[in-house]
Amino acid sequence: MDLRGRDFLKLLDFTQEEILYLIDLAAELKEKKKKGIPVDTFRGKNVALIFEKTSTRTRCAFEVAAHDLGMGTTYLDPAGSQIGKKESIADTARVLSGMFEGIEYRGFGQDIVEELAKYATVPVWNGLTNEFHPTQMLADLLTIREQFGRLQGIALTYMGDARYNMGNSWMVACAKMGMHFTACTTAKYFPAPELTAQCRAIAEQTGGSITLTEDVQAGTRGADVIYTDVWVSMGEPDEVWAERIRDLHPYQVNRSVMENAREQAIFLHCLPAFHDLKTKIGAEVGERFGITEMEVTDEVFESAQSRVFEEAENRMHTIKAVMAATLAK
Repeated sequence: MDLRGRDFLKLLDFTQEEILYLIDLAAELKEKKKKGIPVDTFRGKNVALIFEKTSTRTRCAFEVAAHDLGMGTTYLDPAGSQIGKKESIADTARVLSGMFEGIEYRGFGQDIVEELAKYATVPVWNGLTNEFHPTQMLADLLTIREQFGRLQGIALTYMGDARYNMGNSWMVACAKMGMHFTACTTAKYFPAPELTAQCRAIAEQTGGSITLTEDVQAGTRGADVIYTDVWVSMGEPDEVWAERIRDLHPYQVNRSVMENAREQAIFLHCLPAFHDLKTKIGAEVGERFGITEMEVTDEVFESAQSRVFEEAENRMHTIKAVMAATLAK
């Protein structure tokens, strides 16, 4: 399969076969790394990493993956790029295309990364936007397949705020891969109707399904995977904390949720997670609202069912696969 020159902006742009190809390639590259087999076939190439939103996992994954492939990286943090400020997105894309073989963007609207891709003459990769997080999906799909040996027919329940990048991306991923997606949350946090309808149409062709429910017992019963994310995303104002904690606390992932899922169910989280008070924000929220855990309890996070750190490692292997598949040699 030839994906050279392709942008990686959202899974909606890719077929099930293309997604499986990227997962297979990631598994192959992961095995080679574990065995110490070099894959540095892109020596002399360089990629630009634009981060309008900071990150631990995404930055490390791209930098280590690029290094393993033999490439250099230039990291542009929120203060280090003029994109959209002193220089238009179109001009930025054309400037960087003359210096780099690929461009990663992590930031705000999906329209920004789409415009970058429109004007760039090299592949553009979405490291996260408000609407989609496709590199996270590949890592999660690889993790699930490693656990269960398949993707087709797997039932995944997403708990919490399903309106933005993670809820959207999981609904798309499940529809594409013939998986069963359930958004388990209060109705105001359901994904947008337009995207939901689009995903249901895709799922009809792949054998998957899309379910939206406010019922925790019904929504988690028989799930193979329980997934959640932070209740307040990067860049949102502090004022929303009280509302989110009130609305989403009934959808916290705890022991009763995991016991209601399948016996072999696993827990996944894209991280960072507020499962204790050992972070600055966690401590502040705990003091304000009198809680010690938010979207997931520490008991579940640290349990044998949790695969969050294997999942985090897989960010690097799947991002490496995306770059290796889309870059011209």
